[in-house]
Amino acid sequence: MKFINNAVAIGLVLLSNQFVVAQKSNEYSKVWVADNGDGTYKNPILHADYSDPDAIRVGDDYYMTASSFNCIPGLPILHSKDMVNWELVNYALQKQPPFDVFDIPQHGNGVWAPCIRFHNDEFYIYYPDPDYGIYMIKTKDPKGLWSDPILIKEGKGLIDPTPLWDEDGKAYLGFAFAGSRAGIKSMLAICTMNPEGTLANDDAVMVLDGHFDEATVEGPKLYKRNGYYYIFAPAGGVPTGWQTVMRSKNIFGPYEKRKVMDQGKSPINGPHQGAWVDTQTGEDWFFHFQDKGAYGRIVHLQPMKWVNDWPVIGIDKDKDGKGEPVLTYKKPNVGKTYPIMTPPDSDEFNSPKLGLQWEWHANPQVYWGLPTSMGYYSLFCRPMPEKAVNLFDVPNILAQKFPANEFTTTTKMTFNARFDGESIGLVILGLDYSMLKVKQKNGELFISQVTCKNADKKGVEIETQAVKLDNKTFYLQTKVKEGGICSFFYSTDGKNFKSLGEDFKSREGKWIGAKIGLTALREGKINDAGSVDIDWFRFTK
Repeated sequence: MKFINNAVAIGLVLLSNQFVVAQKSNEYSKVWVADNGDGTYKNPILHADYSDPDAIRVGDDYYMTASSFNCIPGLPILHSKDMVNWELVNYALQKQPPFDVFDIPQHGNGVWAPCIRFHNDEFYIYYPDPDYGIYMIKTKDPKGLWSDPILIKEGKGLIDPTPLWDEDGKAYLGFAFAGSRAGIKSMLAICTMNPEGTLANDDAVMVLDGHFDEATVEGPKLYKRNGYYYIFAPAGGVPTGWQTVMRSKNIFGPYEKRKVMDQGKSPINGPHQGAWVDTQTGEDWFFHFQDKGAYGRIVHLQPMKWVNDWPVIGIDKDKDGKGEPVLTYKKPNVGKTYPIMTPPDSDEFNSPKLGLQWEWHANPQVYWGLPTSMGYYSLFCRPMPEKAVNLFDVPNILAQKFPANEFTTTTKMTFNARFDGESIGLVILGLDYSMLKVKQKNGELFISQVTCKNADKKGVEIETQAVKLDNKTFYLQTKVKEGGICSFFYSTDGKNFKSLGEDFKSREGKWIGAKIGLTALREGKINDAGSVDIDWFRFTK
């Protein structure tokens, strides 16, 4: 809701925010809810691109993080009480180092598969940057500020770290290799680490060469149970692989291994890479992702049990020790029942703080946009980067993940253009993109569809015939259907929507899913800029 009178605005916003807080537990997504409300759940538990998920239980609370690549803020922190209903509560990485590098878009670089752990009353996240090495950050409060990243093991191509603190006080770090940087891949290694977890030593031992029967193996997670050291590791490639588990009585091996979950006869491709978590009642569960193209790598939850000190993940229909994913199942028994909860998607912009669902494509700058206490978010028209030929090289795109298989987004905005050549847009962004673009020409506003194929390879935008808009307040809408097919609409009254342009098939980005977001750009530099006031952004069926 947008307000005109500032004094009235502040009072109403405060009341509005109190109402939001009071109602928060009853607010959840209109487009994807995993909790069936009858004691069961459906997969995916998160139909959004939280790739390479890792999770832990601390008391009665569950915490999850995921890869974020070049999207900032990064390292999302999700919280749950029952492993099915999740809320997005924080980001561990507010700004990505090295700052001069990540102040511009670095698609596919940045934060790869992280690992979250709880040790000595502190939360730790170890994350890799494939171009620099392995970082560690920590906190006592996962919903508060996290420490600045420490580079604990330098080296190109070192990825997928996983720490383990043993009962004797010794600490270890497992990791893998990115062939694109390291020149070797499909191997897992373990080195020692100082007890504080701030320095990994140069004494790595290879514990698995996956070239022989695992194809690509990566993403290790270290655990210890019943005297065995376990390495859970995805193998076989992202969209088509399986989950391998290794065990040994010695941290450095030799290890024996098994395939413990694959697609089987289920429709869930490549089920692997995630986290083993238990409940207070003694149950075991496993989180993993499924690569779903434009929707990204979405998160599933599988039942798990131990048989002769080997995990079996999913349902083992033929009793061969290897499970396959479930689509629906009874919810984990955590001793209590908790209300439905989902990460945020819609945003009324009624709080003077940007919602956690939004990210940028580089370290944000204060002059890209600002929240207000007046019921809207203000996005400023910034010059296109000098060498940019399309949106792929634009950092100031305010965007969020696709939250469901099918959905409609509608946004109400007011374009305060000050100069010709300024434009704003509602964009579906990936390696290809398409958007509704509103641009000022000769003092008037015109709307068109702009589409770009192969944006990552300097593709050129193609624009439809522009249509004049008679009002600077308008509504932009896109409907996303099965398969990521997007249709675009606009309205000047919020009731009668007109179709514009052609259907667009969304594509994934560089290691991330497609995103839906907002742009505000201009031609050339000047000491002033127009802006767009985003009143609200809503997801509906």
